[in-house]
Amino acid sequence: MKTILAYGDSLTFGHDAATGGRHAFENRWPSVLAEGLQGRARVIAEGLGGRTTVFDDFSAAADRNGARLLPTLLDTHKPLDLVILFLGTNDLKPYINGTASGAAMGIKRLVEIVKTHPFGVHATPKVLIVSPPLTVATAHADLKPMFQLGAEEAPKFAGHYARIAQDTGSGFFDAAKVAMATPLDGVHLDAANTRAIGEGLVPLVAATLGL
Repeated sequence: MKTILAYGDSLTFGHDAATGGRHAFENRWPSVLAEGLQGRARVIAEGLGGRTTVFDDFSAAADRNGARLLPTLLDTHKPLDLVILFLGTNDLKPYINGTASGAAMGIKRLVEIVKTHPFGVHATPKVLIVSPPLTVATAHADLKPMFQLGAEEAPKFAGHYARIAQDTGSGFFDAAKVAMATPLDGVHLDAANTRAIGEGLVPLVAATLGL
């Protein structure tokens, strides 16, 4: 059986904007992906709310820098056949980075971390880059100021990420083509949209792993 590491932020964690809690396990996109692969692969969900690609954010108790924790998780979960990198939305916060191009450079660094990690006797996994859904207008008191400026940058994710994928020999999937954020907070996904990402990834992941 193949093993997939899904490395992301609150969209991978399954944050539910309607309740402030978490979507049911079966509605989170990594679970939907695993279900769609019909037992041919296990999907390990490593989603943390607020996680960035490579930038520090000391406004939370958890370490949100994706580059710092990734090597530990690669060792924790090896052997791996595929690493899915689904990050970037939090990079748009003006006090973090604020640009899609900066997030793309962060994604490039994460790919480098995967491809140069010392896996020992285990093979180096393939990499699939997922470009985030677009942010939408919201009246949310906290998230509106966090992402209002980033709304102009979010549509640039796909172009930058596709180029990085091509340059690094990684797979690419544009989640904005299948999912849209909820206006409840402008960033997170309802159950139907997070399921849509998992469903959309099934054929690409199956082809990537030869399933």
